[in-house]
Amino acid sequence: MKSIVAKGLFNSHSYTEYRKLVTDLLADGKSTGNEQSESLTNYTKLNEARMNRLEKTIIIEDYVISKLQNLKNHYIWLVLSEGWCGDAAQILPILNKMAVQSNKKIDLKIVLRDENEELMNQYLTNGGKAIPKVIVICKEAGIVRADWGPRPKGASKLMADYKRDFGVVDEKIKTDLQLWYLADKGISVQEELIEIMDNITYNRL
Repeated sequence: MKSIVAKGLFNSHSYTEYRKLVTDLLADGKSTGNEQSESLTNYTKLNEARMNRLEKTIIIEDYVISKLQNLKNHYIWLVLSEGWCGDAAQILPILNKMAVQSNKKIDLKIVLRDENEELMNQYLTNGGKAIPKVIVICKEAGIVRADWGPRPKGASKLMADYKRDFGVVDEKIKTDLQLWYLADKGISVQEELIEIMDNITYNRL
């Protein structure tokens, strides 16, 4: 395993630890990350509410659970994230439920982007440090098999089209993006991650 990825794993948190870290920082009026501002703290507060809701409402499809439980190997999903990130707030609860229902085939670990710059720089999106980013690691082989992120294809298209038409990322597109996630109900994340895991299994045959 590359030393940069190994270092990221060493610095990582479980989902429960990540949630507590974000909550504790909010209690002090802070957010995760190098930059601190009132707007980022407010985004983090919104994300706390979103994650609390999603943890109660997200349903993992039966076929997804079956595929996860029948994986031939054990994997780590190492996710680059920050508490202020709206996409991460929509996606992490889904990943956590998938991992929980995988019968220990998936171990979810979360690492903060700004504290792990070397790792983030290995998984840029169009040259940018977009998050969340899921790094799929095979435990048995100790190697990275795939990566995914920062958002599902449909959400990425929505964002790309808006930036093409208006040249900015403003509050309107941020609201539209959250509405997209609400309507999608976590299905796209499940389908795209399962497709990745299927491809890993297929490639081993």
